[in-house]
Amino acid sequence: MDDLFNAGTAQAEGPLADRLRPRTLEDIVGQDHIVGPGRLLRRAIQADRLSSLIFYGPPGTGKTSLARVIANTTRASFESLNAVLAGIKDIREAIDRADERRRLYGKRTILFVDEVHRWNKAQQDALLPWVENGTVILVGATTENPFFEVNRALVSRSRVFQLKPLGSADLEETARRCLADRERGYGRWKVDFEAGALEHLVEVAGGDARSLLNALELAVETSRGWPPPEGAEIRVSLEAAEESIQRRALLYDRDGDYHFDTISAFIKSVRGSDPDGALYWLAKMIRAGEDPGFIFRRMIILAGEDVGMADPGAIGVVMACAQAFDRIGFPEGNFPLAEACLYLATAPKSNSALNFFDVMKEVEKEDAEVPNHLRDASRDGESFGHGEGYIYPHAYRDHWAAQQYLPSSLVGKLFYMPGRTGYEGKIREEVLRKRELQAAIVLGDAERPGDGEVLTWSAASKGREGWFKRLESGRGGLLLADRDRILGAAKISRHDRILIARGDDGLLLWESLRRCPEGLCACLVGTESARETLIRYAATLDEEEQPRIAVFPDQGLPAPEDAEQRFGCAVFDRVFAREPWRRPGRDAGGLFREFAEGAFRLLAGGGAVVALQSPPRLGERISRFIADGGLAEKLRQAEDAFFSGDDALFWDAAAPEAAFAGAGFEVRSEIIGQSEERLLGAADLDLWFDSAHSRWGAFIRDRLGDADFRLVETAIRELARQGPLSWRWKSLLLTARKP
Repeated sequence: MDDLFNAGTAQAEGPLADRLRPRTLEDIVGQDHIVGPGRLLRRAIQADRLSSLIFYGPPGTGKTSLARVIANTTRASFESLNAVLAGIKDIREAIDRADERRRLYGKRTILFVDEVHRWNKAQQDALLPWVENGTVILVGATTENPFFEVNRALVSRSRVFQLKPLGSADLEETARRCLADRERGYGRWKVDFEAGALEHLVEVAGGDARSLLNALELAVETSRGWPPPEGAEIRVSLEAAEESIQRRALLYDRDGDYHFDTISAFIKSVRGSDPDGALYWLAKMIRAGEDPGFIFRRMIILAGEDVGMADPGAIGVVMACAQAFDRIGFPEGNFPLAEACLYLATAPKSNSALNFFDVMKEVEKEDAEVPNHLRDASRDGESFGHGEGYIYPHAYRDHWAAQQYLPSSLVGKLFYMPGRTGYEGKIREEVLRKRELQAAIVLGDAERPGDGEVLTWSAASKGREGWFKRLESGRGGLLLADRDRILGAAKISRHDRILIARGDDGLLLWESLRRCPEGLCACLVGTESARETLIRYAATLDEEEQPRIAVFPDQGLPAPEDAEQRFGCAVFDRVFAREPWRRPGRDAGGLFREFAEGAFRLLAGGGAVVALQSPPRLGERISRFIADGGLAEKLRQAEDAFFSGDDALFWDAAAPEAAFAGAGFEVRSEIIGQSEERLLGAADLDLWFDSAHSRWGAFIRDRLGDADFRLVETAIRELARQGPLSWRWKSLLLTARKP
């Protein structure tokens, strides 16, 4: 085992940053997104169920420290190599020892490789078979993006965790621990800092704990003769702090992550129409020596991809600026560079050109033939009639005539939708007008002789089965829209702990798992059969990745201790719910209060609840479909009276809003208009108009009288026979954030 993981005398006398390395999970400062309570990595370390890992992050963020914690926690043997110093011979020796332990003693071996990106492909390949067959569990550390710098096969067999630079609060906590630690730090003396001195060290360290501790060590141990008597006072001045830590060099590597991250920031700033951000990142690249040709190439791509048809002249401006730069070079070449950047950043944006890739996919899927009238008549016109029926647009007014241009199998397929900004905004109306006329004529044509192609279409010709299929597809779109609204209302991080209430359909669960691979996804379902079904869907995931699913038939939420027992976690960052209050009954207000108070207890500070629910009072009204004005008005008044009665079943948006505000949440709500083409079946109509069993039917019949009630029934049944109705209602999207 490497000396790095032994706590001997040499370590006790080593540099401060090495002496203060964490020994347990509780010692780790920062990185809560991967090792905080309930997080995936913490659970794996505590359970001693590690698979191969790669820690990726800037220097001084704790990659080696995490390896030390694993070494101190695991029951497996621990081997350590540094990729700068170790070669294939060292790898083979470590593998031989691991293989011997596994064969003779059945003991696992964890192999920690620091700076794993330093190994070449051959060295990484030498390790691959032993990771694959389980002889060793790899724990790698790298400052470079492993998806670019580490063997793909190794990455595919490992879980990558990204460590982030420490925040100011984390660095201050690191310094406080150092000053209080009598064994490894400076707790045996009274260290005092002049105003601003410690803050300067924290600021200049830039998220690097090692840099902070090295500077702290230098500042403390040079402030007076070292070591002073125990209990002596040590005063660190601002001047000493400034001398102890120098401003760090600009982080930019033309072949590494900073290169790609900075050009990414530049492109995203231009795409986001932020000229200030765009100029900053442009200046950083130029200051770091980036190739201007590379920057111009990326701006030319952006002119086509992100500005596109909103300003077709943008690509010409960038090309002209690139040519001007080639002629004059630096330093005056900064002017055309900045001009191209500013032009693109302030130009209207459209990515409609990306639709071309959809067309490419369509071509790959279906190799459709050219319609006869579009074929070349100059070669085979006489023999095969190629080109017959083609309409010459210039022979018509405005040089345009409607005809079919897509293959017959793709008639009606739309690939381009013009945007509303810039040049596209000017041509949009004309494009759509011509498209509508073209569809009306082409789809209205009879069969073309000899083609055998049916070009006519109507709803009636498809029959009710066709309508049902269409409606099912529409319902799927509504569900996905609801899902995206809920998950989009509260920003989700990869390491969030999410609890889904009433998640029997799995709609929110699977997308939450995709968005939070390093966190926790817990789900409450109403029945055991729902739980078993979701577990079957999750069976392909590794055990640590699987969601925690528990049966909870109530419409509220479990207490924290109950959640701890069910999910191994009592605190969550997000609670999501779609239609959580299915049947609120007469005590709707009490149900909302119970849910809100339960969520408040479960959420961490800054956590949020997002719920989408359709209040009964915001539903569709049958009166909207009645053509008879007088009858429609009478029915509207009756329906308003029905839904605004004292019965708590007919709650409105104000009820849950008040409940969450009363529980201590900051509440934001939005009323969302919804619609779908709804086919009313006989069961729906029989239920509504059976006044003996329908509360609505009994109430409306009593208000309208029997004759008018039957007129309404007749009118609605006739509409239902004609096809689906455009059904409209409103939903409440409630976002409640815990302070």
